[in-house]
Amino acid sequence: MNHPQVIDVLVIGAGPSGSALAIDLVRRGLDVRIVDRSPHAFDGSRAKGVQPRSLEVLEDLGALPDVLAGGSTYPKLGIHAGPLAVPWKMFTHREATADVPYPNTWLIPQFRTDRALHARLSELGQEIEFGRELIELTQDEDTVVAKVAGADGTEEIVARYAVGADGGSSTVRKQLGVGFVGTTDESDRMLIVDASVTGLARNRWHMWPGRGGRFIGACPLPDSDMFQWMIRLTPDEEPPAKKDDIVRRIHRHTGHRGIQLHDIHWTSVFRPNIRLAEDYGRGRVFLAGDAAHVHTPAGAQGLNTGLQDGYNLGWKLGQVLAGADATLLDTYEAERQPIAAGVLGLSTAKWGGVAKLDPSSMKRGKDEQQLALTYYGGPLAPADGMRTGTLRVGDRAPDARLLGADGAETRLFEVLRGPDFTALAYGPGAARTLEQLAWPTAGAQLKRLTVGPPATHGLTFSDPENTLRRAYGLTGDTLLLIRPDGYIGHIATRDLLSTTQTAVRAMTPQARSRTMPQQSHPSPGSGATA
Repeated sequence: MNHPQVIDVLVIGAGPSGSALAIDLVRRGLDVRIVDRSPHAFDGSRAKGVQPRSLEVLEDLGALPDVLAGGSTYPKLGIHAGPLAVPWKMFTHREATADVPYPNTWLIPQFRTDRALHARLSELGQEIEFGRELIELTQDEDTVVAKVAGADGTEEIVARYAVGADGGSSTVRKQLGVGFVGTTDESDRMLIVDASVTGLARNRWHMWPGRGGRFIGACPLPDSDMFQWMIRLTPDEEPPAKKDDIVRRIHRHTGHRGIQLHDIHWTSVFRPNIRLAEDYGRGRVFLAGDAAHVHTPAGAQGLNTGLQDGYNLGWKLGQVLAGADATLLDTYEAERQPIAAGVLGLSTAKWGGVAKLDPSSMKRGKDEQQLALTYYGGPLAPADGMRTGTLRVGDRAPDARLLGADGAETRLFEVLRGPDFTALAYGPGAARTLEQLAWPTAGAQLKRLTVGPPATHGLTFSDPENTLRRAYGLTGDTLLLIRPDGYIGHIATRDLLSTTQTAVRAMTPQARSRTMPQQSHPSPGSGATA
């Protein structure tokens, strides 16, 4: 009897969550397969807003150039009242700063975001297996067995772990028997249409309000002649399916008969599902993205939350596969489920306000940008830990502008990029401690970064503009441990070595360790010394 090869991780679903996770796993050198039941990549604009924190994640994963090339900042909202259109600024345009390099929400149709992630996967030598549908999932203490059906028959895939990123109707979630708690309002439906359009200015996101919250919106999609149309239907209305019927529906509501739809590229009927998985995993199988949480479209939160699910889970899977304690995987649900619950509340409130044309519900600000999301108080970020003037353990690590030993300017994010941890020593005492810090030889490696006096090992930078000092709230010797997903894993302002070593043990394999890197052996995609 032939026994299938056991791979490290099977990812089921090639949307943003699954693709981001697969990129992170592949760049760690893991043996990964990613399958999707659809015959090809998604074609619709659906989730079209990428938030600033997600842009930072995409930069680290290597997919940002294609995302920036395929999108733009949002136009102003134009609220139509008869023949008049009142401009309304949904987003406050912000300039990039040293600590926030991408301050504005990015408008890009989801099919381009998906393809940017798929292209990055391909660069890493990993191809998505489309047209392969999960039909059965079983597991034991050591492996997961997935039966997958495709055009060439049924195959058994055996993996050490599996992740279901297969959408709101997730087969993986159903196979696990995980409850999906929440509501679906069948009376509140919206027809979404991607269509080539003439007769409508492209410098506005148009909104035509109506009675009872029934509105029509049209958002121009960058670098195309397409708009994403959002037509909120009445409870008993049959969604128009043919182009001429859709055009008549638009004309009847807007009174603007100069609008013409030409090629229709994608349509969907959306119902506001508001649901959260009771568990984010069972045994060796985990849920990510819409398989774990579904939202209203208000505030552009769903795709972004799912993307960061994968980013949070990837490094933890890599560490456990390298020998770290499996309890590290319990922190995935502990960190991400409360984030999704909060986002559900935010997007639900925004959706209710949009129906009432509440101006505050049309505004987008720091809550939506996800820069302030924190794991503070969670299992890897105890509330009794040390802090700086601006940061607590579990917070996002800000960017900064630094000067290298050769006088060249660089961004801190460029140094952090890759699948490894980073220890940042500020001040001479912290620099000496960093040289004594032991690090395991297995799993993600450690980049040693000193800001201040030259270091014997690692990378040395200066902070002449004090961008690091201000963003990080540094006043004296401080040793910070930054996780591979860009969050603060530990802050030490006293007992630098002992407290940092304790934090390291919770996130790394502990069989063997070394104090100093003897030779540069960068992890896949890292480009920095251990």
